[in-house]
Amino acid sequence: MVLAAAPLVLFGALAAIFWSQLHSGRDISEIPSALIGTKAPYRDLEPLAGAVRDGVPVPPITAETGRGKLTLVNFWASWCVPCRQEHPVLLDLSKDPRLTVVGVNYKDGNENALRFLGELGNPFSAIGLDPNGRMAIDWGVYGIPESYLVGPDGTILYKKVGPFDRKSLTEGLLPAIVKALAAPGA
Repeated sequence: MVLAAAPLVLFGALAAIFWSQLHSGRDISEIPSALIGTKAPYRDLEPLAGAVRDGVPVPPITAETGRGKLTLVNFWASWCVPCRQEHPVLLDLSKDPRLTVVGVNYKDGNENALRFLGELGNPFSAIGLDPNGRMAIDWGVYGIPESYLVGPDGTILYKKVGPFDRKSLTEGLLPAIVKALAAPGA
């Protein structure tokens, strides 16, 4: 009798665990990052040839990018529909004097990226091409768009998978910016 009831008890226990996880109130779409609290793995990237912002050529991302500044690193591509959706938010963020916004153009072509920025505007103060996705691998990118808030000391403070919208901005990134600026030495 006990042996016959064992599968039913096991099923009930698993069902209870799954039920509790589904109704725990956690955001299951949030993907944690093992890089939070570690140094940002910047690389020297090729520039996006022809990219300008406010009439000035945009420099490439280098190992020195973001040094001494609170920086938002955004991985994007012209073929990425959610990147197009979040672009107005990035344009707004680029006007925030507390923050520097840089872009990593992921597995895209130079001309396509220029056309994208020409159509929608350029929020990036530096842009690097990552045609093979090597920098994206270093950063642990799951899919684009993906953004990382990096402190002035080069430490990754916050990660956002997927496009920013007003809710993720007000509940996630903006509080992370305030917290970073309130930290000693900021």
